[in-house]
Amino acid sequence: MARLSVAEFKESEKTPLVVVLDHVRSLHNIGSVFRTADAFRVESLCLCGITACPPHPEMHKTALGAEDSVNWYYVDNTLEAVEKLQAEGYEVWAIEQAHHSTLLHEWQPVAGKKYAVVLGNEVKGVQQEVIDCCDGCVEIPQFGTKHSLNVSVTAGIVIWEFFNKLK
Repeated sequence: MARLSVAEFKESEKTPLVVVLDHVRSLHNIGSVFRTADAFRVESLCLCGITACPPHPEMHKTALGAEDSVNWYYVDNTLEAVEKLQAEGYEVWAIEQAHHSTLLHEWQPVAGKKYAVVLGNEVKGVQQEVIDCCDGCVEIPQFGTKHSLNVSVTAGIVIWEFFNKLK
């Protein structure tokens, strides 16, 4: 299947996207985001607050080794992580339902720019102070009775859409 080794993955060209996890509590969700980040060669994951860090056996159940291939780092305070990314030239978008959000299918990343997306806690979402600091909000349109998606599902949709628009 021509899969990359971990060493080859580390050296490969990455999708210019940092995924920030803001207080994500489920080890399975974190592992799933690692696996999706591996699939689309995301630049890195920034794990914040209560978000657990590898290695962890429960995380490994869904990451299946992606925690070894994907670059990741930990920052205690999500707001500080966002401000640091912005200072480094990243455009940072919260993935959240908010007033004046941009619908995902209308969001158009520009080639050559660096981006980060912030995904929030399974119950509370992205912290309001973090939303206020971001360059904008992106919302996934939903048409059923529920008004939210699982954070790992959201990550998959957003990462794919970003990858698809830039590749």
